[in-house]
Amino acid sequence: MRSIFIVMADPHMRERLAVLLRREIECVVLEAENPEVALNMLKDEQTSLVITDLFPPKGKGLELLREVPRLSPGTPTIVCIPEGSWEFGAKAMQSGAFSVVKAPYDLMEIAITAARGLQSHDLLVHRMHQGRKIRKSEGCHGIMGISPPMRKLFDFIYKVAADESATVLLQGETGTGKELVARAIHALGPRQGQNFVPVNCAAIPDDLLESELFGFVKGAFTGAVNSKMGRIQYASGGTLFLDEIGDMKQALQAKLLRVLQEREFEPLGAVQSVSVDVRIIAATHRDLEKAVEEGSFREDLFYRLSVLPLHIPPLRERRKDIDLLIQKFVQVFNRDRKIAFLGFDADALKALNSYPWPGNVRELENLVQRMAILHGGETAALKDLPQKYVVHLGHLQDRKTENRSFDTTEMPEMALLERGGIVDFNALVREFENRIILKALNTTGGNKKQAAELLSLNRTTLMEKLKKKQIDGLP
Repeated sequence: MRSIFIVMADPHMRERLAVLLRREIECVVLEAENPEVALNMLKDEQTSLVITDLFPPKGKGLELLREVPRLSPGTPTIVCIPEGSWEFGAKAMQSGAFSVVKAPYDLMEIAITAARGLQSHDLLVHRMHQGRKIRKSEGCHGIMGISPPMRKLFDFIYKVAADESATVLLQGETGTGKELVARAIHALGPRQGQNFVPVNCAAIPDDLLESELFGFVKGAFTGAVNSKMGRIQYASGGTLFLDEIGDMKQALQAKLLRVLQEREFEPLGAVQSVSVDVRIIAATHRDLEKAVEEGSFREDLFYRLSVLPLHIPPLRERRKDIDLLIQKFVQVFNRDRKIAFLGFDADALKALNSYPWPGNVRELENLVQRMAILHGGETAALKDLPQKYVVHLGHLQDRKTENRSFDTTEMPEMALLERGGIVDFNALVREFENRIILKALNTTGGNKKQAAELLSLNRTTLMEKLKKKQIDGLP
């Protein structure tokens, strides 16, 4: 969903403008009281439009204006110029402002200008999907990402790849790209010229997995007319990738443990051990610690495998990468097509950016391939998407409506106001905000991330409010 970042010193002006924008434009509104806070938030948050004060007399809003293109490329900025500082209007436009609004401020005028700015941003994003080249800095050995979680993942890959022997355990949901990470670790390390051997432990029947991994000698069992090298031995010198290792039965877990400890094993039917020099990277979508507690996975093997544990984030935790991934998949599926797929329009992109993606990157890839086949030579619109990618938009809107309704009868100030008494407006607004934040935290059992979603706030924005209000949890 598109987001608008309001950077204003006056909290009342920020609040009034935020309420108006949420009502008139379908968007998430982020807030900051000064450019310094805004710049820190922009390092981690994605935004579609920035509305900023000039912050006289030094005009720090112009400094923010110059930094926005670096932190959030293509994001338009609207600068509000107060009375007595109109000479800064020309400077703002020269510095790249999308528009300048002069005092006295008309909030509806700002909202209309913001709507035009968002349209400009949507068009730029759409064009980006059609033609912009993907930079090397936006990926790591075929894995795409510019979000903070992926930057951390890339740093981990480079560090781990340099150590050619340490075992790595990749944990993450199905479709997050565990094998891609394993291949990257192999390709960037000293073993890159040797074999990379993948084995899906869940795809091979238990009675065959042992012979696939360890091999067998002639006559080891009925039908073994010739000896066969196992995949562990074939991977010697290189990397063995054991995908879905959480599905491996315990008898094989014991044999694999010996490979990790002694660097040797016996093929089925053999009397002599075979020494191997192999790096093992394991992966699973299961919670292995829980499996250890339940007794379905060996504790000693778990600790041997998790020398270097790594959690691969699901797509819903790296939404900043969705547009980039879509662009990549569009380019990939257009390579061998006579009629190119033109990507998605702005409304379709908004829907895809707000979808929870239970199937992660694999689900997104499959969707883009489907759209490329069905809509060659066209731009896919919202109506072209499968229903499940659209229906959640209605749920989000319903949830927003529910969040905006709040029972004010519990507030004694409201009762005083109804009797004609005088109240402190600022205190009343603060009390209202405190109560609605606490109500959201109560609803989510104290989960701040879920509370932020209920309030249509960015998690960082909610955390800033909780810190400022000294609200650490549930009442």
